Amino acid sequence: MFVKKVLRALPGATLTFFIIVLVDLQLRARHPQKNNKTSLFGGILVRRPTQGLLTSATGHEQKPLDSPLDLAEATRTGTALRQRNLPYRPKETPSTLPGTHLQLSDIFIAVKTTGRFHGTRLALLLETWISRTKENTYIFTDTEDEDGALKGYNIIVTGCSPEHSHQGLSCKMSAEYDHFMASDKKWLCHVDDDNYVNPGALLSLLSAFPPDGDIYVGKPSLDHPIRAHELLEDNRTREVEFWFATGGAGFCLSRRLAEKMAPWASGSRFERTSAVIRLPDDCTVGFIVERRLGVPLVQSPMFHSHLENLLLLTPRHIPLQVTLSYGLFENKMNSVELKGTFSKEEDPSRFKTVHCLLYPVTNWCP
Repeated sequence: MFVKKVLRALPGATLTFFIIVLVDLQLRARHPQKNNKTSLFGGILVRRPTQGLLTSATGHEQKPLDSPLDLAEATRTGTALRQRNLPYRPKETPSTLPGTHLQLSDIFIAVKTTGRFHGTRLALLLETWISRTKENTYIFTDTEDEDGALKGYNIIVTGCSPEHSHQGLSCKMSAEYDHFMASDKKWLCHVDDDNYVNPGALLSLLSAFPPDGDIYVGKPSLDHPIRAHELLEDNRTREVEFWFATGGAGFCLSRRLAEKMAPWASGSRFERTSAVIRLPDDCTVGFIVERRLGVPLVQSPMFHSHLENLLLLTPRHIPLQVTLSYGLFENKMNSVELKGTFSKEEDPSRFKTVHCLLYPVTNWCP
């Protein structure tokens, strides 16, 4: 009797089973499972940066990242987030992000400049992005302000050489490091006087990293580690190689990592370390972080220098970058391509055009 009941119920149970399997397959097709998370430095660092792309641990190229937040999250998970394909709508720079405790006041933004550029490069920065970050931006220069244009800003006259030599550059970086360590800020971010810093994008990027992590983030100017000869005792040398983030694009260091750099960076030690490898400031930072401390560089495509082709940045992605730059390349102006009411003659760097896109209510914006 029992066997007959089972046999009568079997066709219906079989049909139900196949329906369940079919529905499950459809759900899996619509909602693919996410990759398992890995640690921050679990083999997913970008080692050969491609414009706007992140390479995962498997070696497969992912889609372009939509924002600095995507980059940091992708660094944690080992895979790029899906593109959202949403239109960009500029908003006022937040002083903090929802769900985080990091504020712009936690970031020490150091700008390296020299006296001959006070009235040109630096004046452009003061008019644009520094007007939004005045309290948190510190300008390191070698010359006193003579016309009062820098009154009210955080100006540090270093006494370093104005020459573009590795000694002069390392002298200023040493001053940046020491002033940051004397502050209570959580991040040191270095830029040059030909960089535009997007405060909102910078905050988004840094907010996504662990607050107590050893973080060195920026963009190399080379597609391979730099090689140097480290000077040892008795005038012997040894070849070393390491990655470094170019100062021309800007880079950031977390406080915890900066504290660990002290034996090679505090006081006069930074200049001595620079002399050991006979390379300038940004290279010296990479040497200390990677060779002395064993912390790898987190390579970000959101930082940009004049050494790359800035025309490759699409207008849609320009407002999402952490830094931009400009300069002459092969006797032509190398800057982002962005339409606006300012002509290229009026705004060759395109910094004013970018600023008015980000902050359209600025009083001098058309």
